[in-house]
Amino acid sequence: MTLEVKDLGKPDESRTFEHGELDIVELPGVTVGRTVLHPGWRWSNDVKPIVQTESCQQAHTMYVLSGRLHIVMDDGQESEISTGETGVVSPGHDAWVVGDEDYIAIDWSGAATYAAPPR
Repeated sequence: MTLEVKDLGKPDESRTFEHGELDIVELPGVTVGRTVLHPGWRWSNDVKPIVQTESCQQAHTMYVLSGRLHIVMDDGQESEISTGETGVVSPGHDAWVVGDEDYIAIDWSGAATYAAPPR
C-alpha cells in the first residue's frame, strides 16, 4: 500500500524560464507539476531555446486552475483550454498564453522532463 502526500508549495524541484515557472513533486508512480505561465509566454519563444526541439515534444494531461492557453498542433489542429477544463495534448505542438491573466495548470504527464535541457 502507498500513501504519500506532498505540497506543490514546497516542490521537489522548480524550473524557471522566460515568462514562467514549473514546480514539481515526485510521487510513487507519477510526477506532478504546477505550471505558471505569465502573459507573453509562448513555447516557441520561451522553452524552445532550452529544449532545442522544433515543437514541444511533451505529452500533457492537465487541469487548468486559471487563465487560457491556445495550442496549435504540428498537423494544424488548434484549440484553447481555460479555467476549469481538462485536456490531453500529444507531443508536437506550440502554445501561448491568451489575455492578461496568468495561466496556471496541474500536469500529470509532462512535468518530469518539461523545460529541461537536453542531456
